[in-house]
Amino acid sequence: MPGYVDLHCHWVANIDDGTRAPEAGIALLRGLHDLGFTVVMATPHMRPGMFDNDRAMLEGAYDRMRAPLAEAGAARPLPEVHLSSEHFFDEVVFERIRKGDACPYPSFDPKAKKRGILIEFANERFPMHAHNRFFDLHRAGYYPVLAHPERYAPVWADTAALEPVVGAGAHLLLDVCSLVGKYGRAAQRAAEKLLDEGAYAAACSDAHKPEDVDVVAKAIQRLEKLTGADGATELLDYGPRRILHLPVPGED
Repeated sequence: MPGYVDLHCHWVANIDDGTRAPEAGIALLRGLHDLGFTVVMATPHMRPGMFDNDRAMLEGAYDRMRAPLAEAGAARPLPEVHLSSEHFFDEVVFERIRKGDACPYPSFDPKAKKRGILIEFANERFPMHAHNRFFDLHRAGYYPVLAHPERYAPVWADTAALEPVVGAGAHLLLDVCSLVGKYGRAAQRAAEKLLDEGAYAAACSDAHKPEDVDVVAKAIQRLEKLTGADGATELLDYGPRRILHLPVPGED
């Protein structure tokens, strides 16, 4: 299926800081579809103390969206959707991942030995021994996809702060809206530097509400200006497909 693949979006209603009603979730998906996204992952937060969601709660919220999505999709096309989660990397969530109680990305290749899993750090600092834990994730059959690294304070000071986790097999996921200043100048500068360094494996919307679609549109234009059309396609289409084990045009 041609088109962009969004690995990080909060369109599921009433489960975290994303959309507050099914109608808003559908409007968000429609807006992303209009921008060229044909596959959109649901990645509601799993963050103890802030969003106390476990896998069963996330699956329940996703299932409640099925009927509204089916009705809306019959009237006008929507992206293909799947469930995952944005996992805050503390001890509680790490243990859930290790025990198989998390929500990794689906894998579209039954022969694949590992699945991607979306990881979030605290903004102010990286977890102690994060790179060692990332090696543990690989041994457990997952490869970590680190959400919006440009938004972390250690990266603002020096993008080399990411070297240990990248060395431990992390895939870096750009929040494309960082490129147009949505999260401030420090995040924008870090995103541009990481782009220059070729550090990102993929890019995403991290959209939370229908109004975010306009910002995503401007951010994609900015990404194309910085990387060229081929670079934007690599980050919004081919890179996400590799993470999900979806076919990539021109690759076996």
